[in-house]
Amino acid sequence: MEDQDNDFLSDPGIEKAARIRLNSSLKIGFIGFGLIGGSIAKALKKVNPAYTIYAYDYHKDSPGRELIAARSDGILDEIVTSLQEGIPECDILFLCAPVMSNIEYLAQLKSVIKGSCIITDVGSVKGNIHDAASALGLEDVFIGGHPMTGSEKTGYLNSNSLMLENAYYILTPTSGTSVESLSFMCLLVKRMGSIPIILDYNEHDKITAAISHLPHIIAAQLVNLIRENDKDSDRMKTLAAGGFKDITRIASSSPVMWQNICLTNAQAIRSELESYISYLRNVSDALLNMDGEYLYNIFNTAGEYRSSIPSKAIGLMKKIFEIYMDIADETGAIASIASLLAREGISIKNIGIIHNREFEEGVLRIEFYEEKAMSNAVSLLKGRGYRIYER
Repeated sequence: MEDQDNDFLSDPGIEKAARIRLNSSLKIGFIGFGLIGGSIAKALKKVNPAYTIYAYDYHKDSPGRELIAARSDGILDEIVTSLQEGIPECDILFLCAPVMSNIEYLAQLKSVIKGSCIITDVGSVKGNIHDAASALGLEDVFIGGHPMTGSEKTGYLNSNSLMLENAYYILTPTSGTSVESLSFMCLLVKRMGSIPIILDYNEHDKITAAISHLPHIIAAQLVNLIRENDKDSDRMKTLAAGGFKDITRIASSSPVMWQNICLTNAQAIRSELESYISYLRNVSDALLNMDGEYLYNIFNTAGEYRSSIPSKAIGLMKKIFEIYMDIADETGAIASIASLLAREGISIKNIGIIHNREFEEGVLRIEFYEEKAMSNAVSLLKGRGYRIYER
C-alpha cells in the first residue's frame, strides 16, 4: 500500500471518527520502555495529558529504575509486572522491546488484549513480526510501525518527545487492518509531530536493506579492509579523514544490534548486496578497460541523485550535527572555544583538529548531540567573529 494512495485520510467520516477516538481518554500500554518507547510516551502525553499510560516491567523483584523515574515525571501512570494487569484494558499497545522479544510477547498477548486494541511495534525489520501476527491470527489488530529516529544514547532517561518531530514514521498494515484503525494510527503519528508513510512490510524491508542495512555492512567491511592492510605501519589510520571518515562513520554502531538486523532481514540484505557487488564489478571492468566515460558517469549521476535527497525530514540514517571552523594556531585556542560553549550551556559531543582537510573546510570540527545545540553554537561563534562552515 503506497502512501500516495491514502485517499481514506481525506474521508471526512473516517477522519472525524479517528479524531473523536484520539481525543478520548485512551489507555496506552508499552512493553519495552527505553529510548524510543519513552520518547513516544512523552509525545503522547503532549498530545493528550488525559491518556493513561501503562508500562510492563519484566523485573520481578523490584521496579526498574528508569520506570520509576518515568512515573515520577508524570509520563507513566502505572507500572505493571504482569501482562494480565492493566494491559487487557489498553486501546493501543506499543511493542518496544528487541525484535525477537516483540515476537515472543505477541504470542503471549493474543489471549490478553481486548478485541478493539491496536498492537504496533517500533522495529526496523518488519517481515518476521508480520509473519508472526499472521500465524497467530492477529492480522486484524496488528499494524507494524517504524519511527525513523534514534540516538547513540539509550534508555528512558535519554528519551525526548522532540525525537519524533519531523521524523518519518512508517506504518505497515496487514491484509486485515481496517481503514478506520489505519486512519487513527496515521492521525496519532501526525499529532506526535512525525510524518506517516504507509508501506507494504516487504517493501519496507527491501528499502531499509538498501538505504540502511547495506551501507552499514559496506562501511564495516571497508574499515576492516583498511585495518587488515594497515597492520604494520598505521599510516592509513593516521591519514584517514575527509571522505573516508564520512562514509565509514556508521561502522561505529552497536555490533549486537546490527548482527540481529542482518539475521532478521537476511534475504533482503543479501539481494541488495549481490546487486552492489555487480556494480563494483562494473567499476573494476571500467578500470581494466580504461573506460573514462563510464567512470565519469558513475560520479556524475551519483552526485546529481545525492543532491536531490531531501534534508528537512529525519530519515533512516542518523543525522550528524557538526560544524567546522577556522581557529588560530595558538595555545589555548580549543580550550577557549570549549569554555565559551560551556558557559552558554551548549553541550558538545566531540571536538578535535582536522589534520587531513582534503574534503573539509575549517581546521576544527565540533559535533553536537542535537540540532538546537548546533544552531545556538553557530550563532554564538559567528557573533564572536569566528568563521563557521556548516555541512
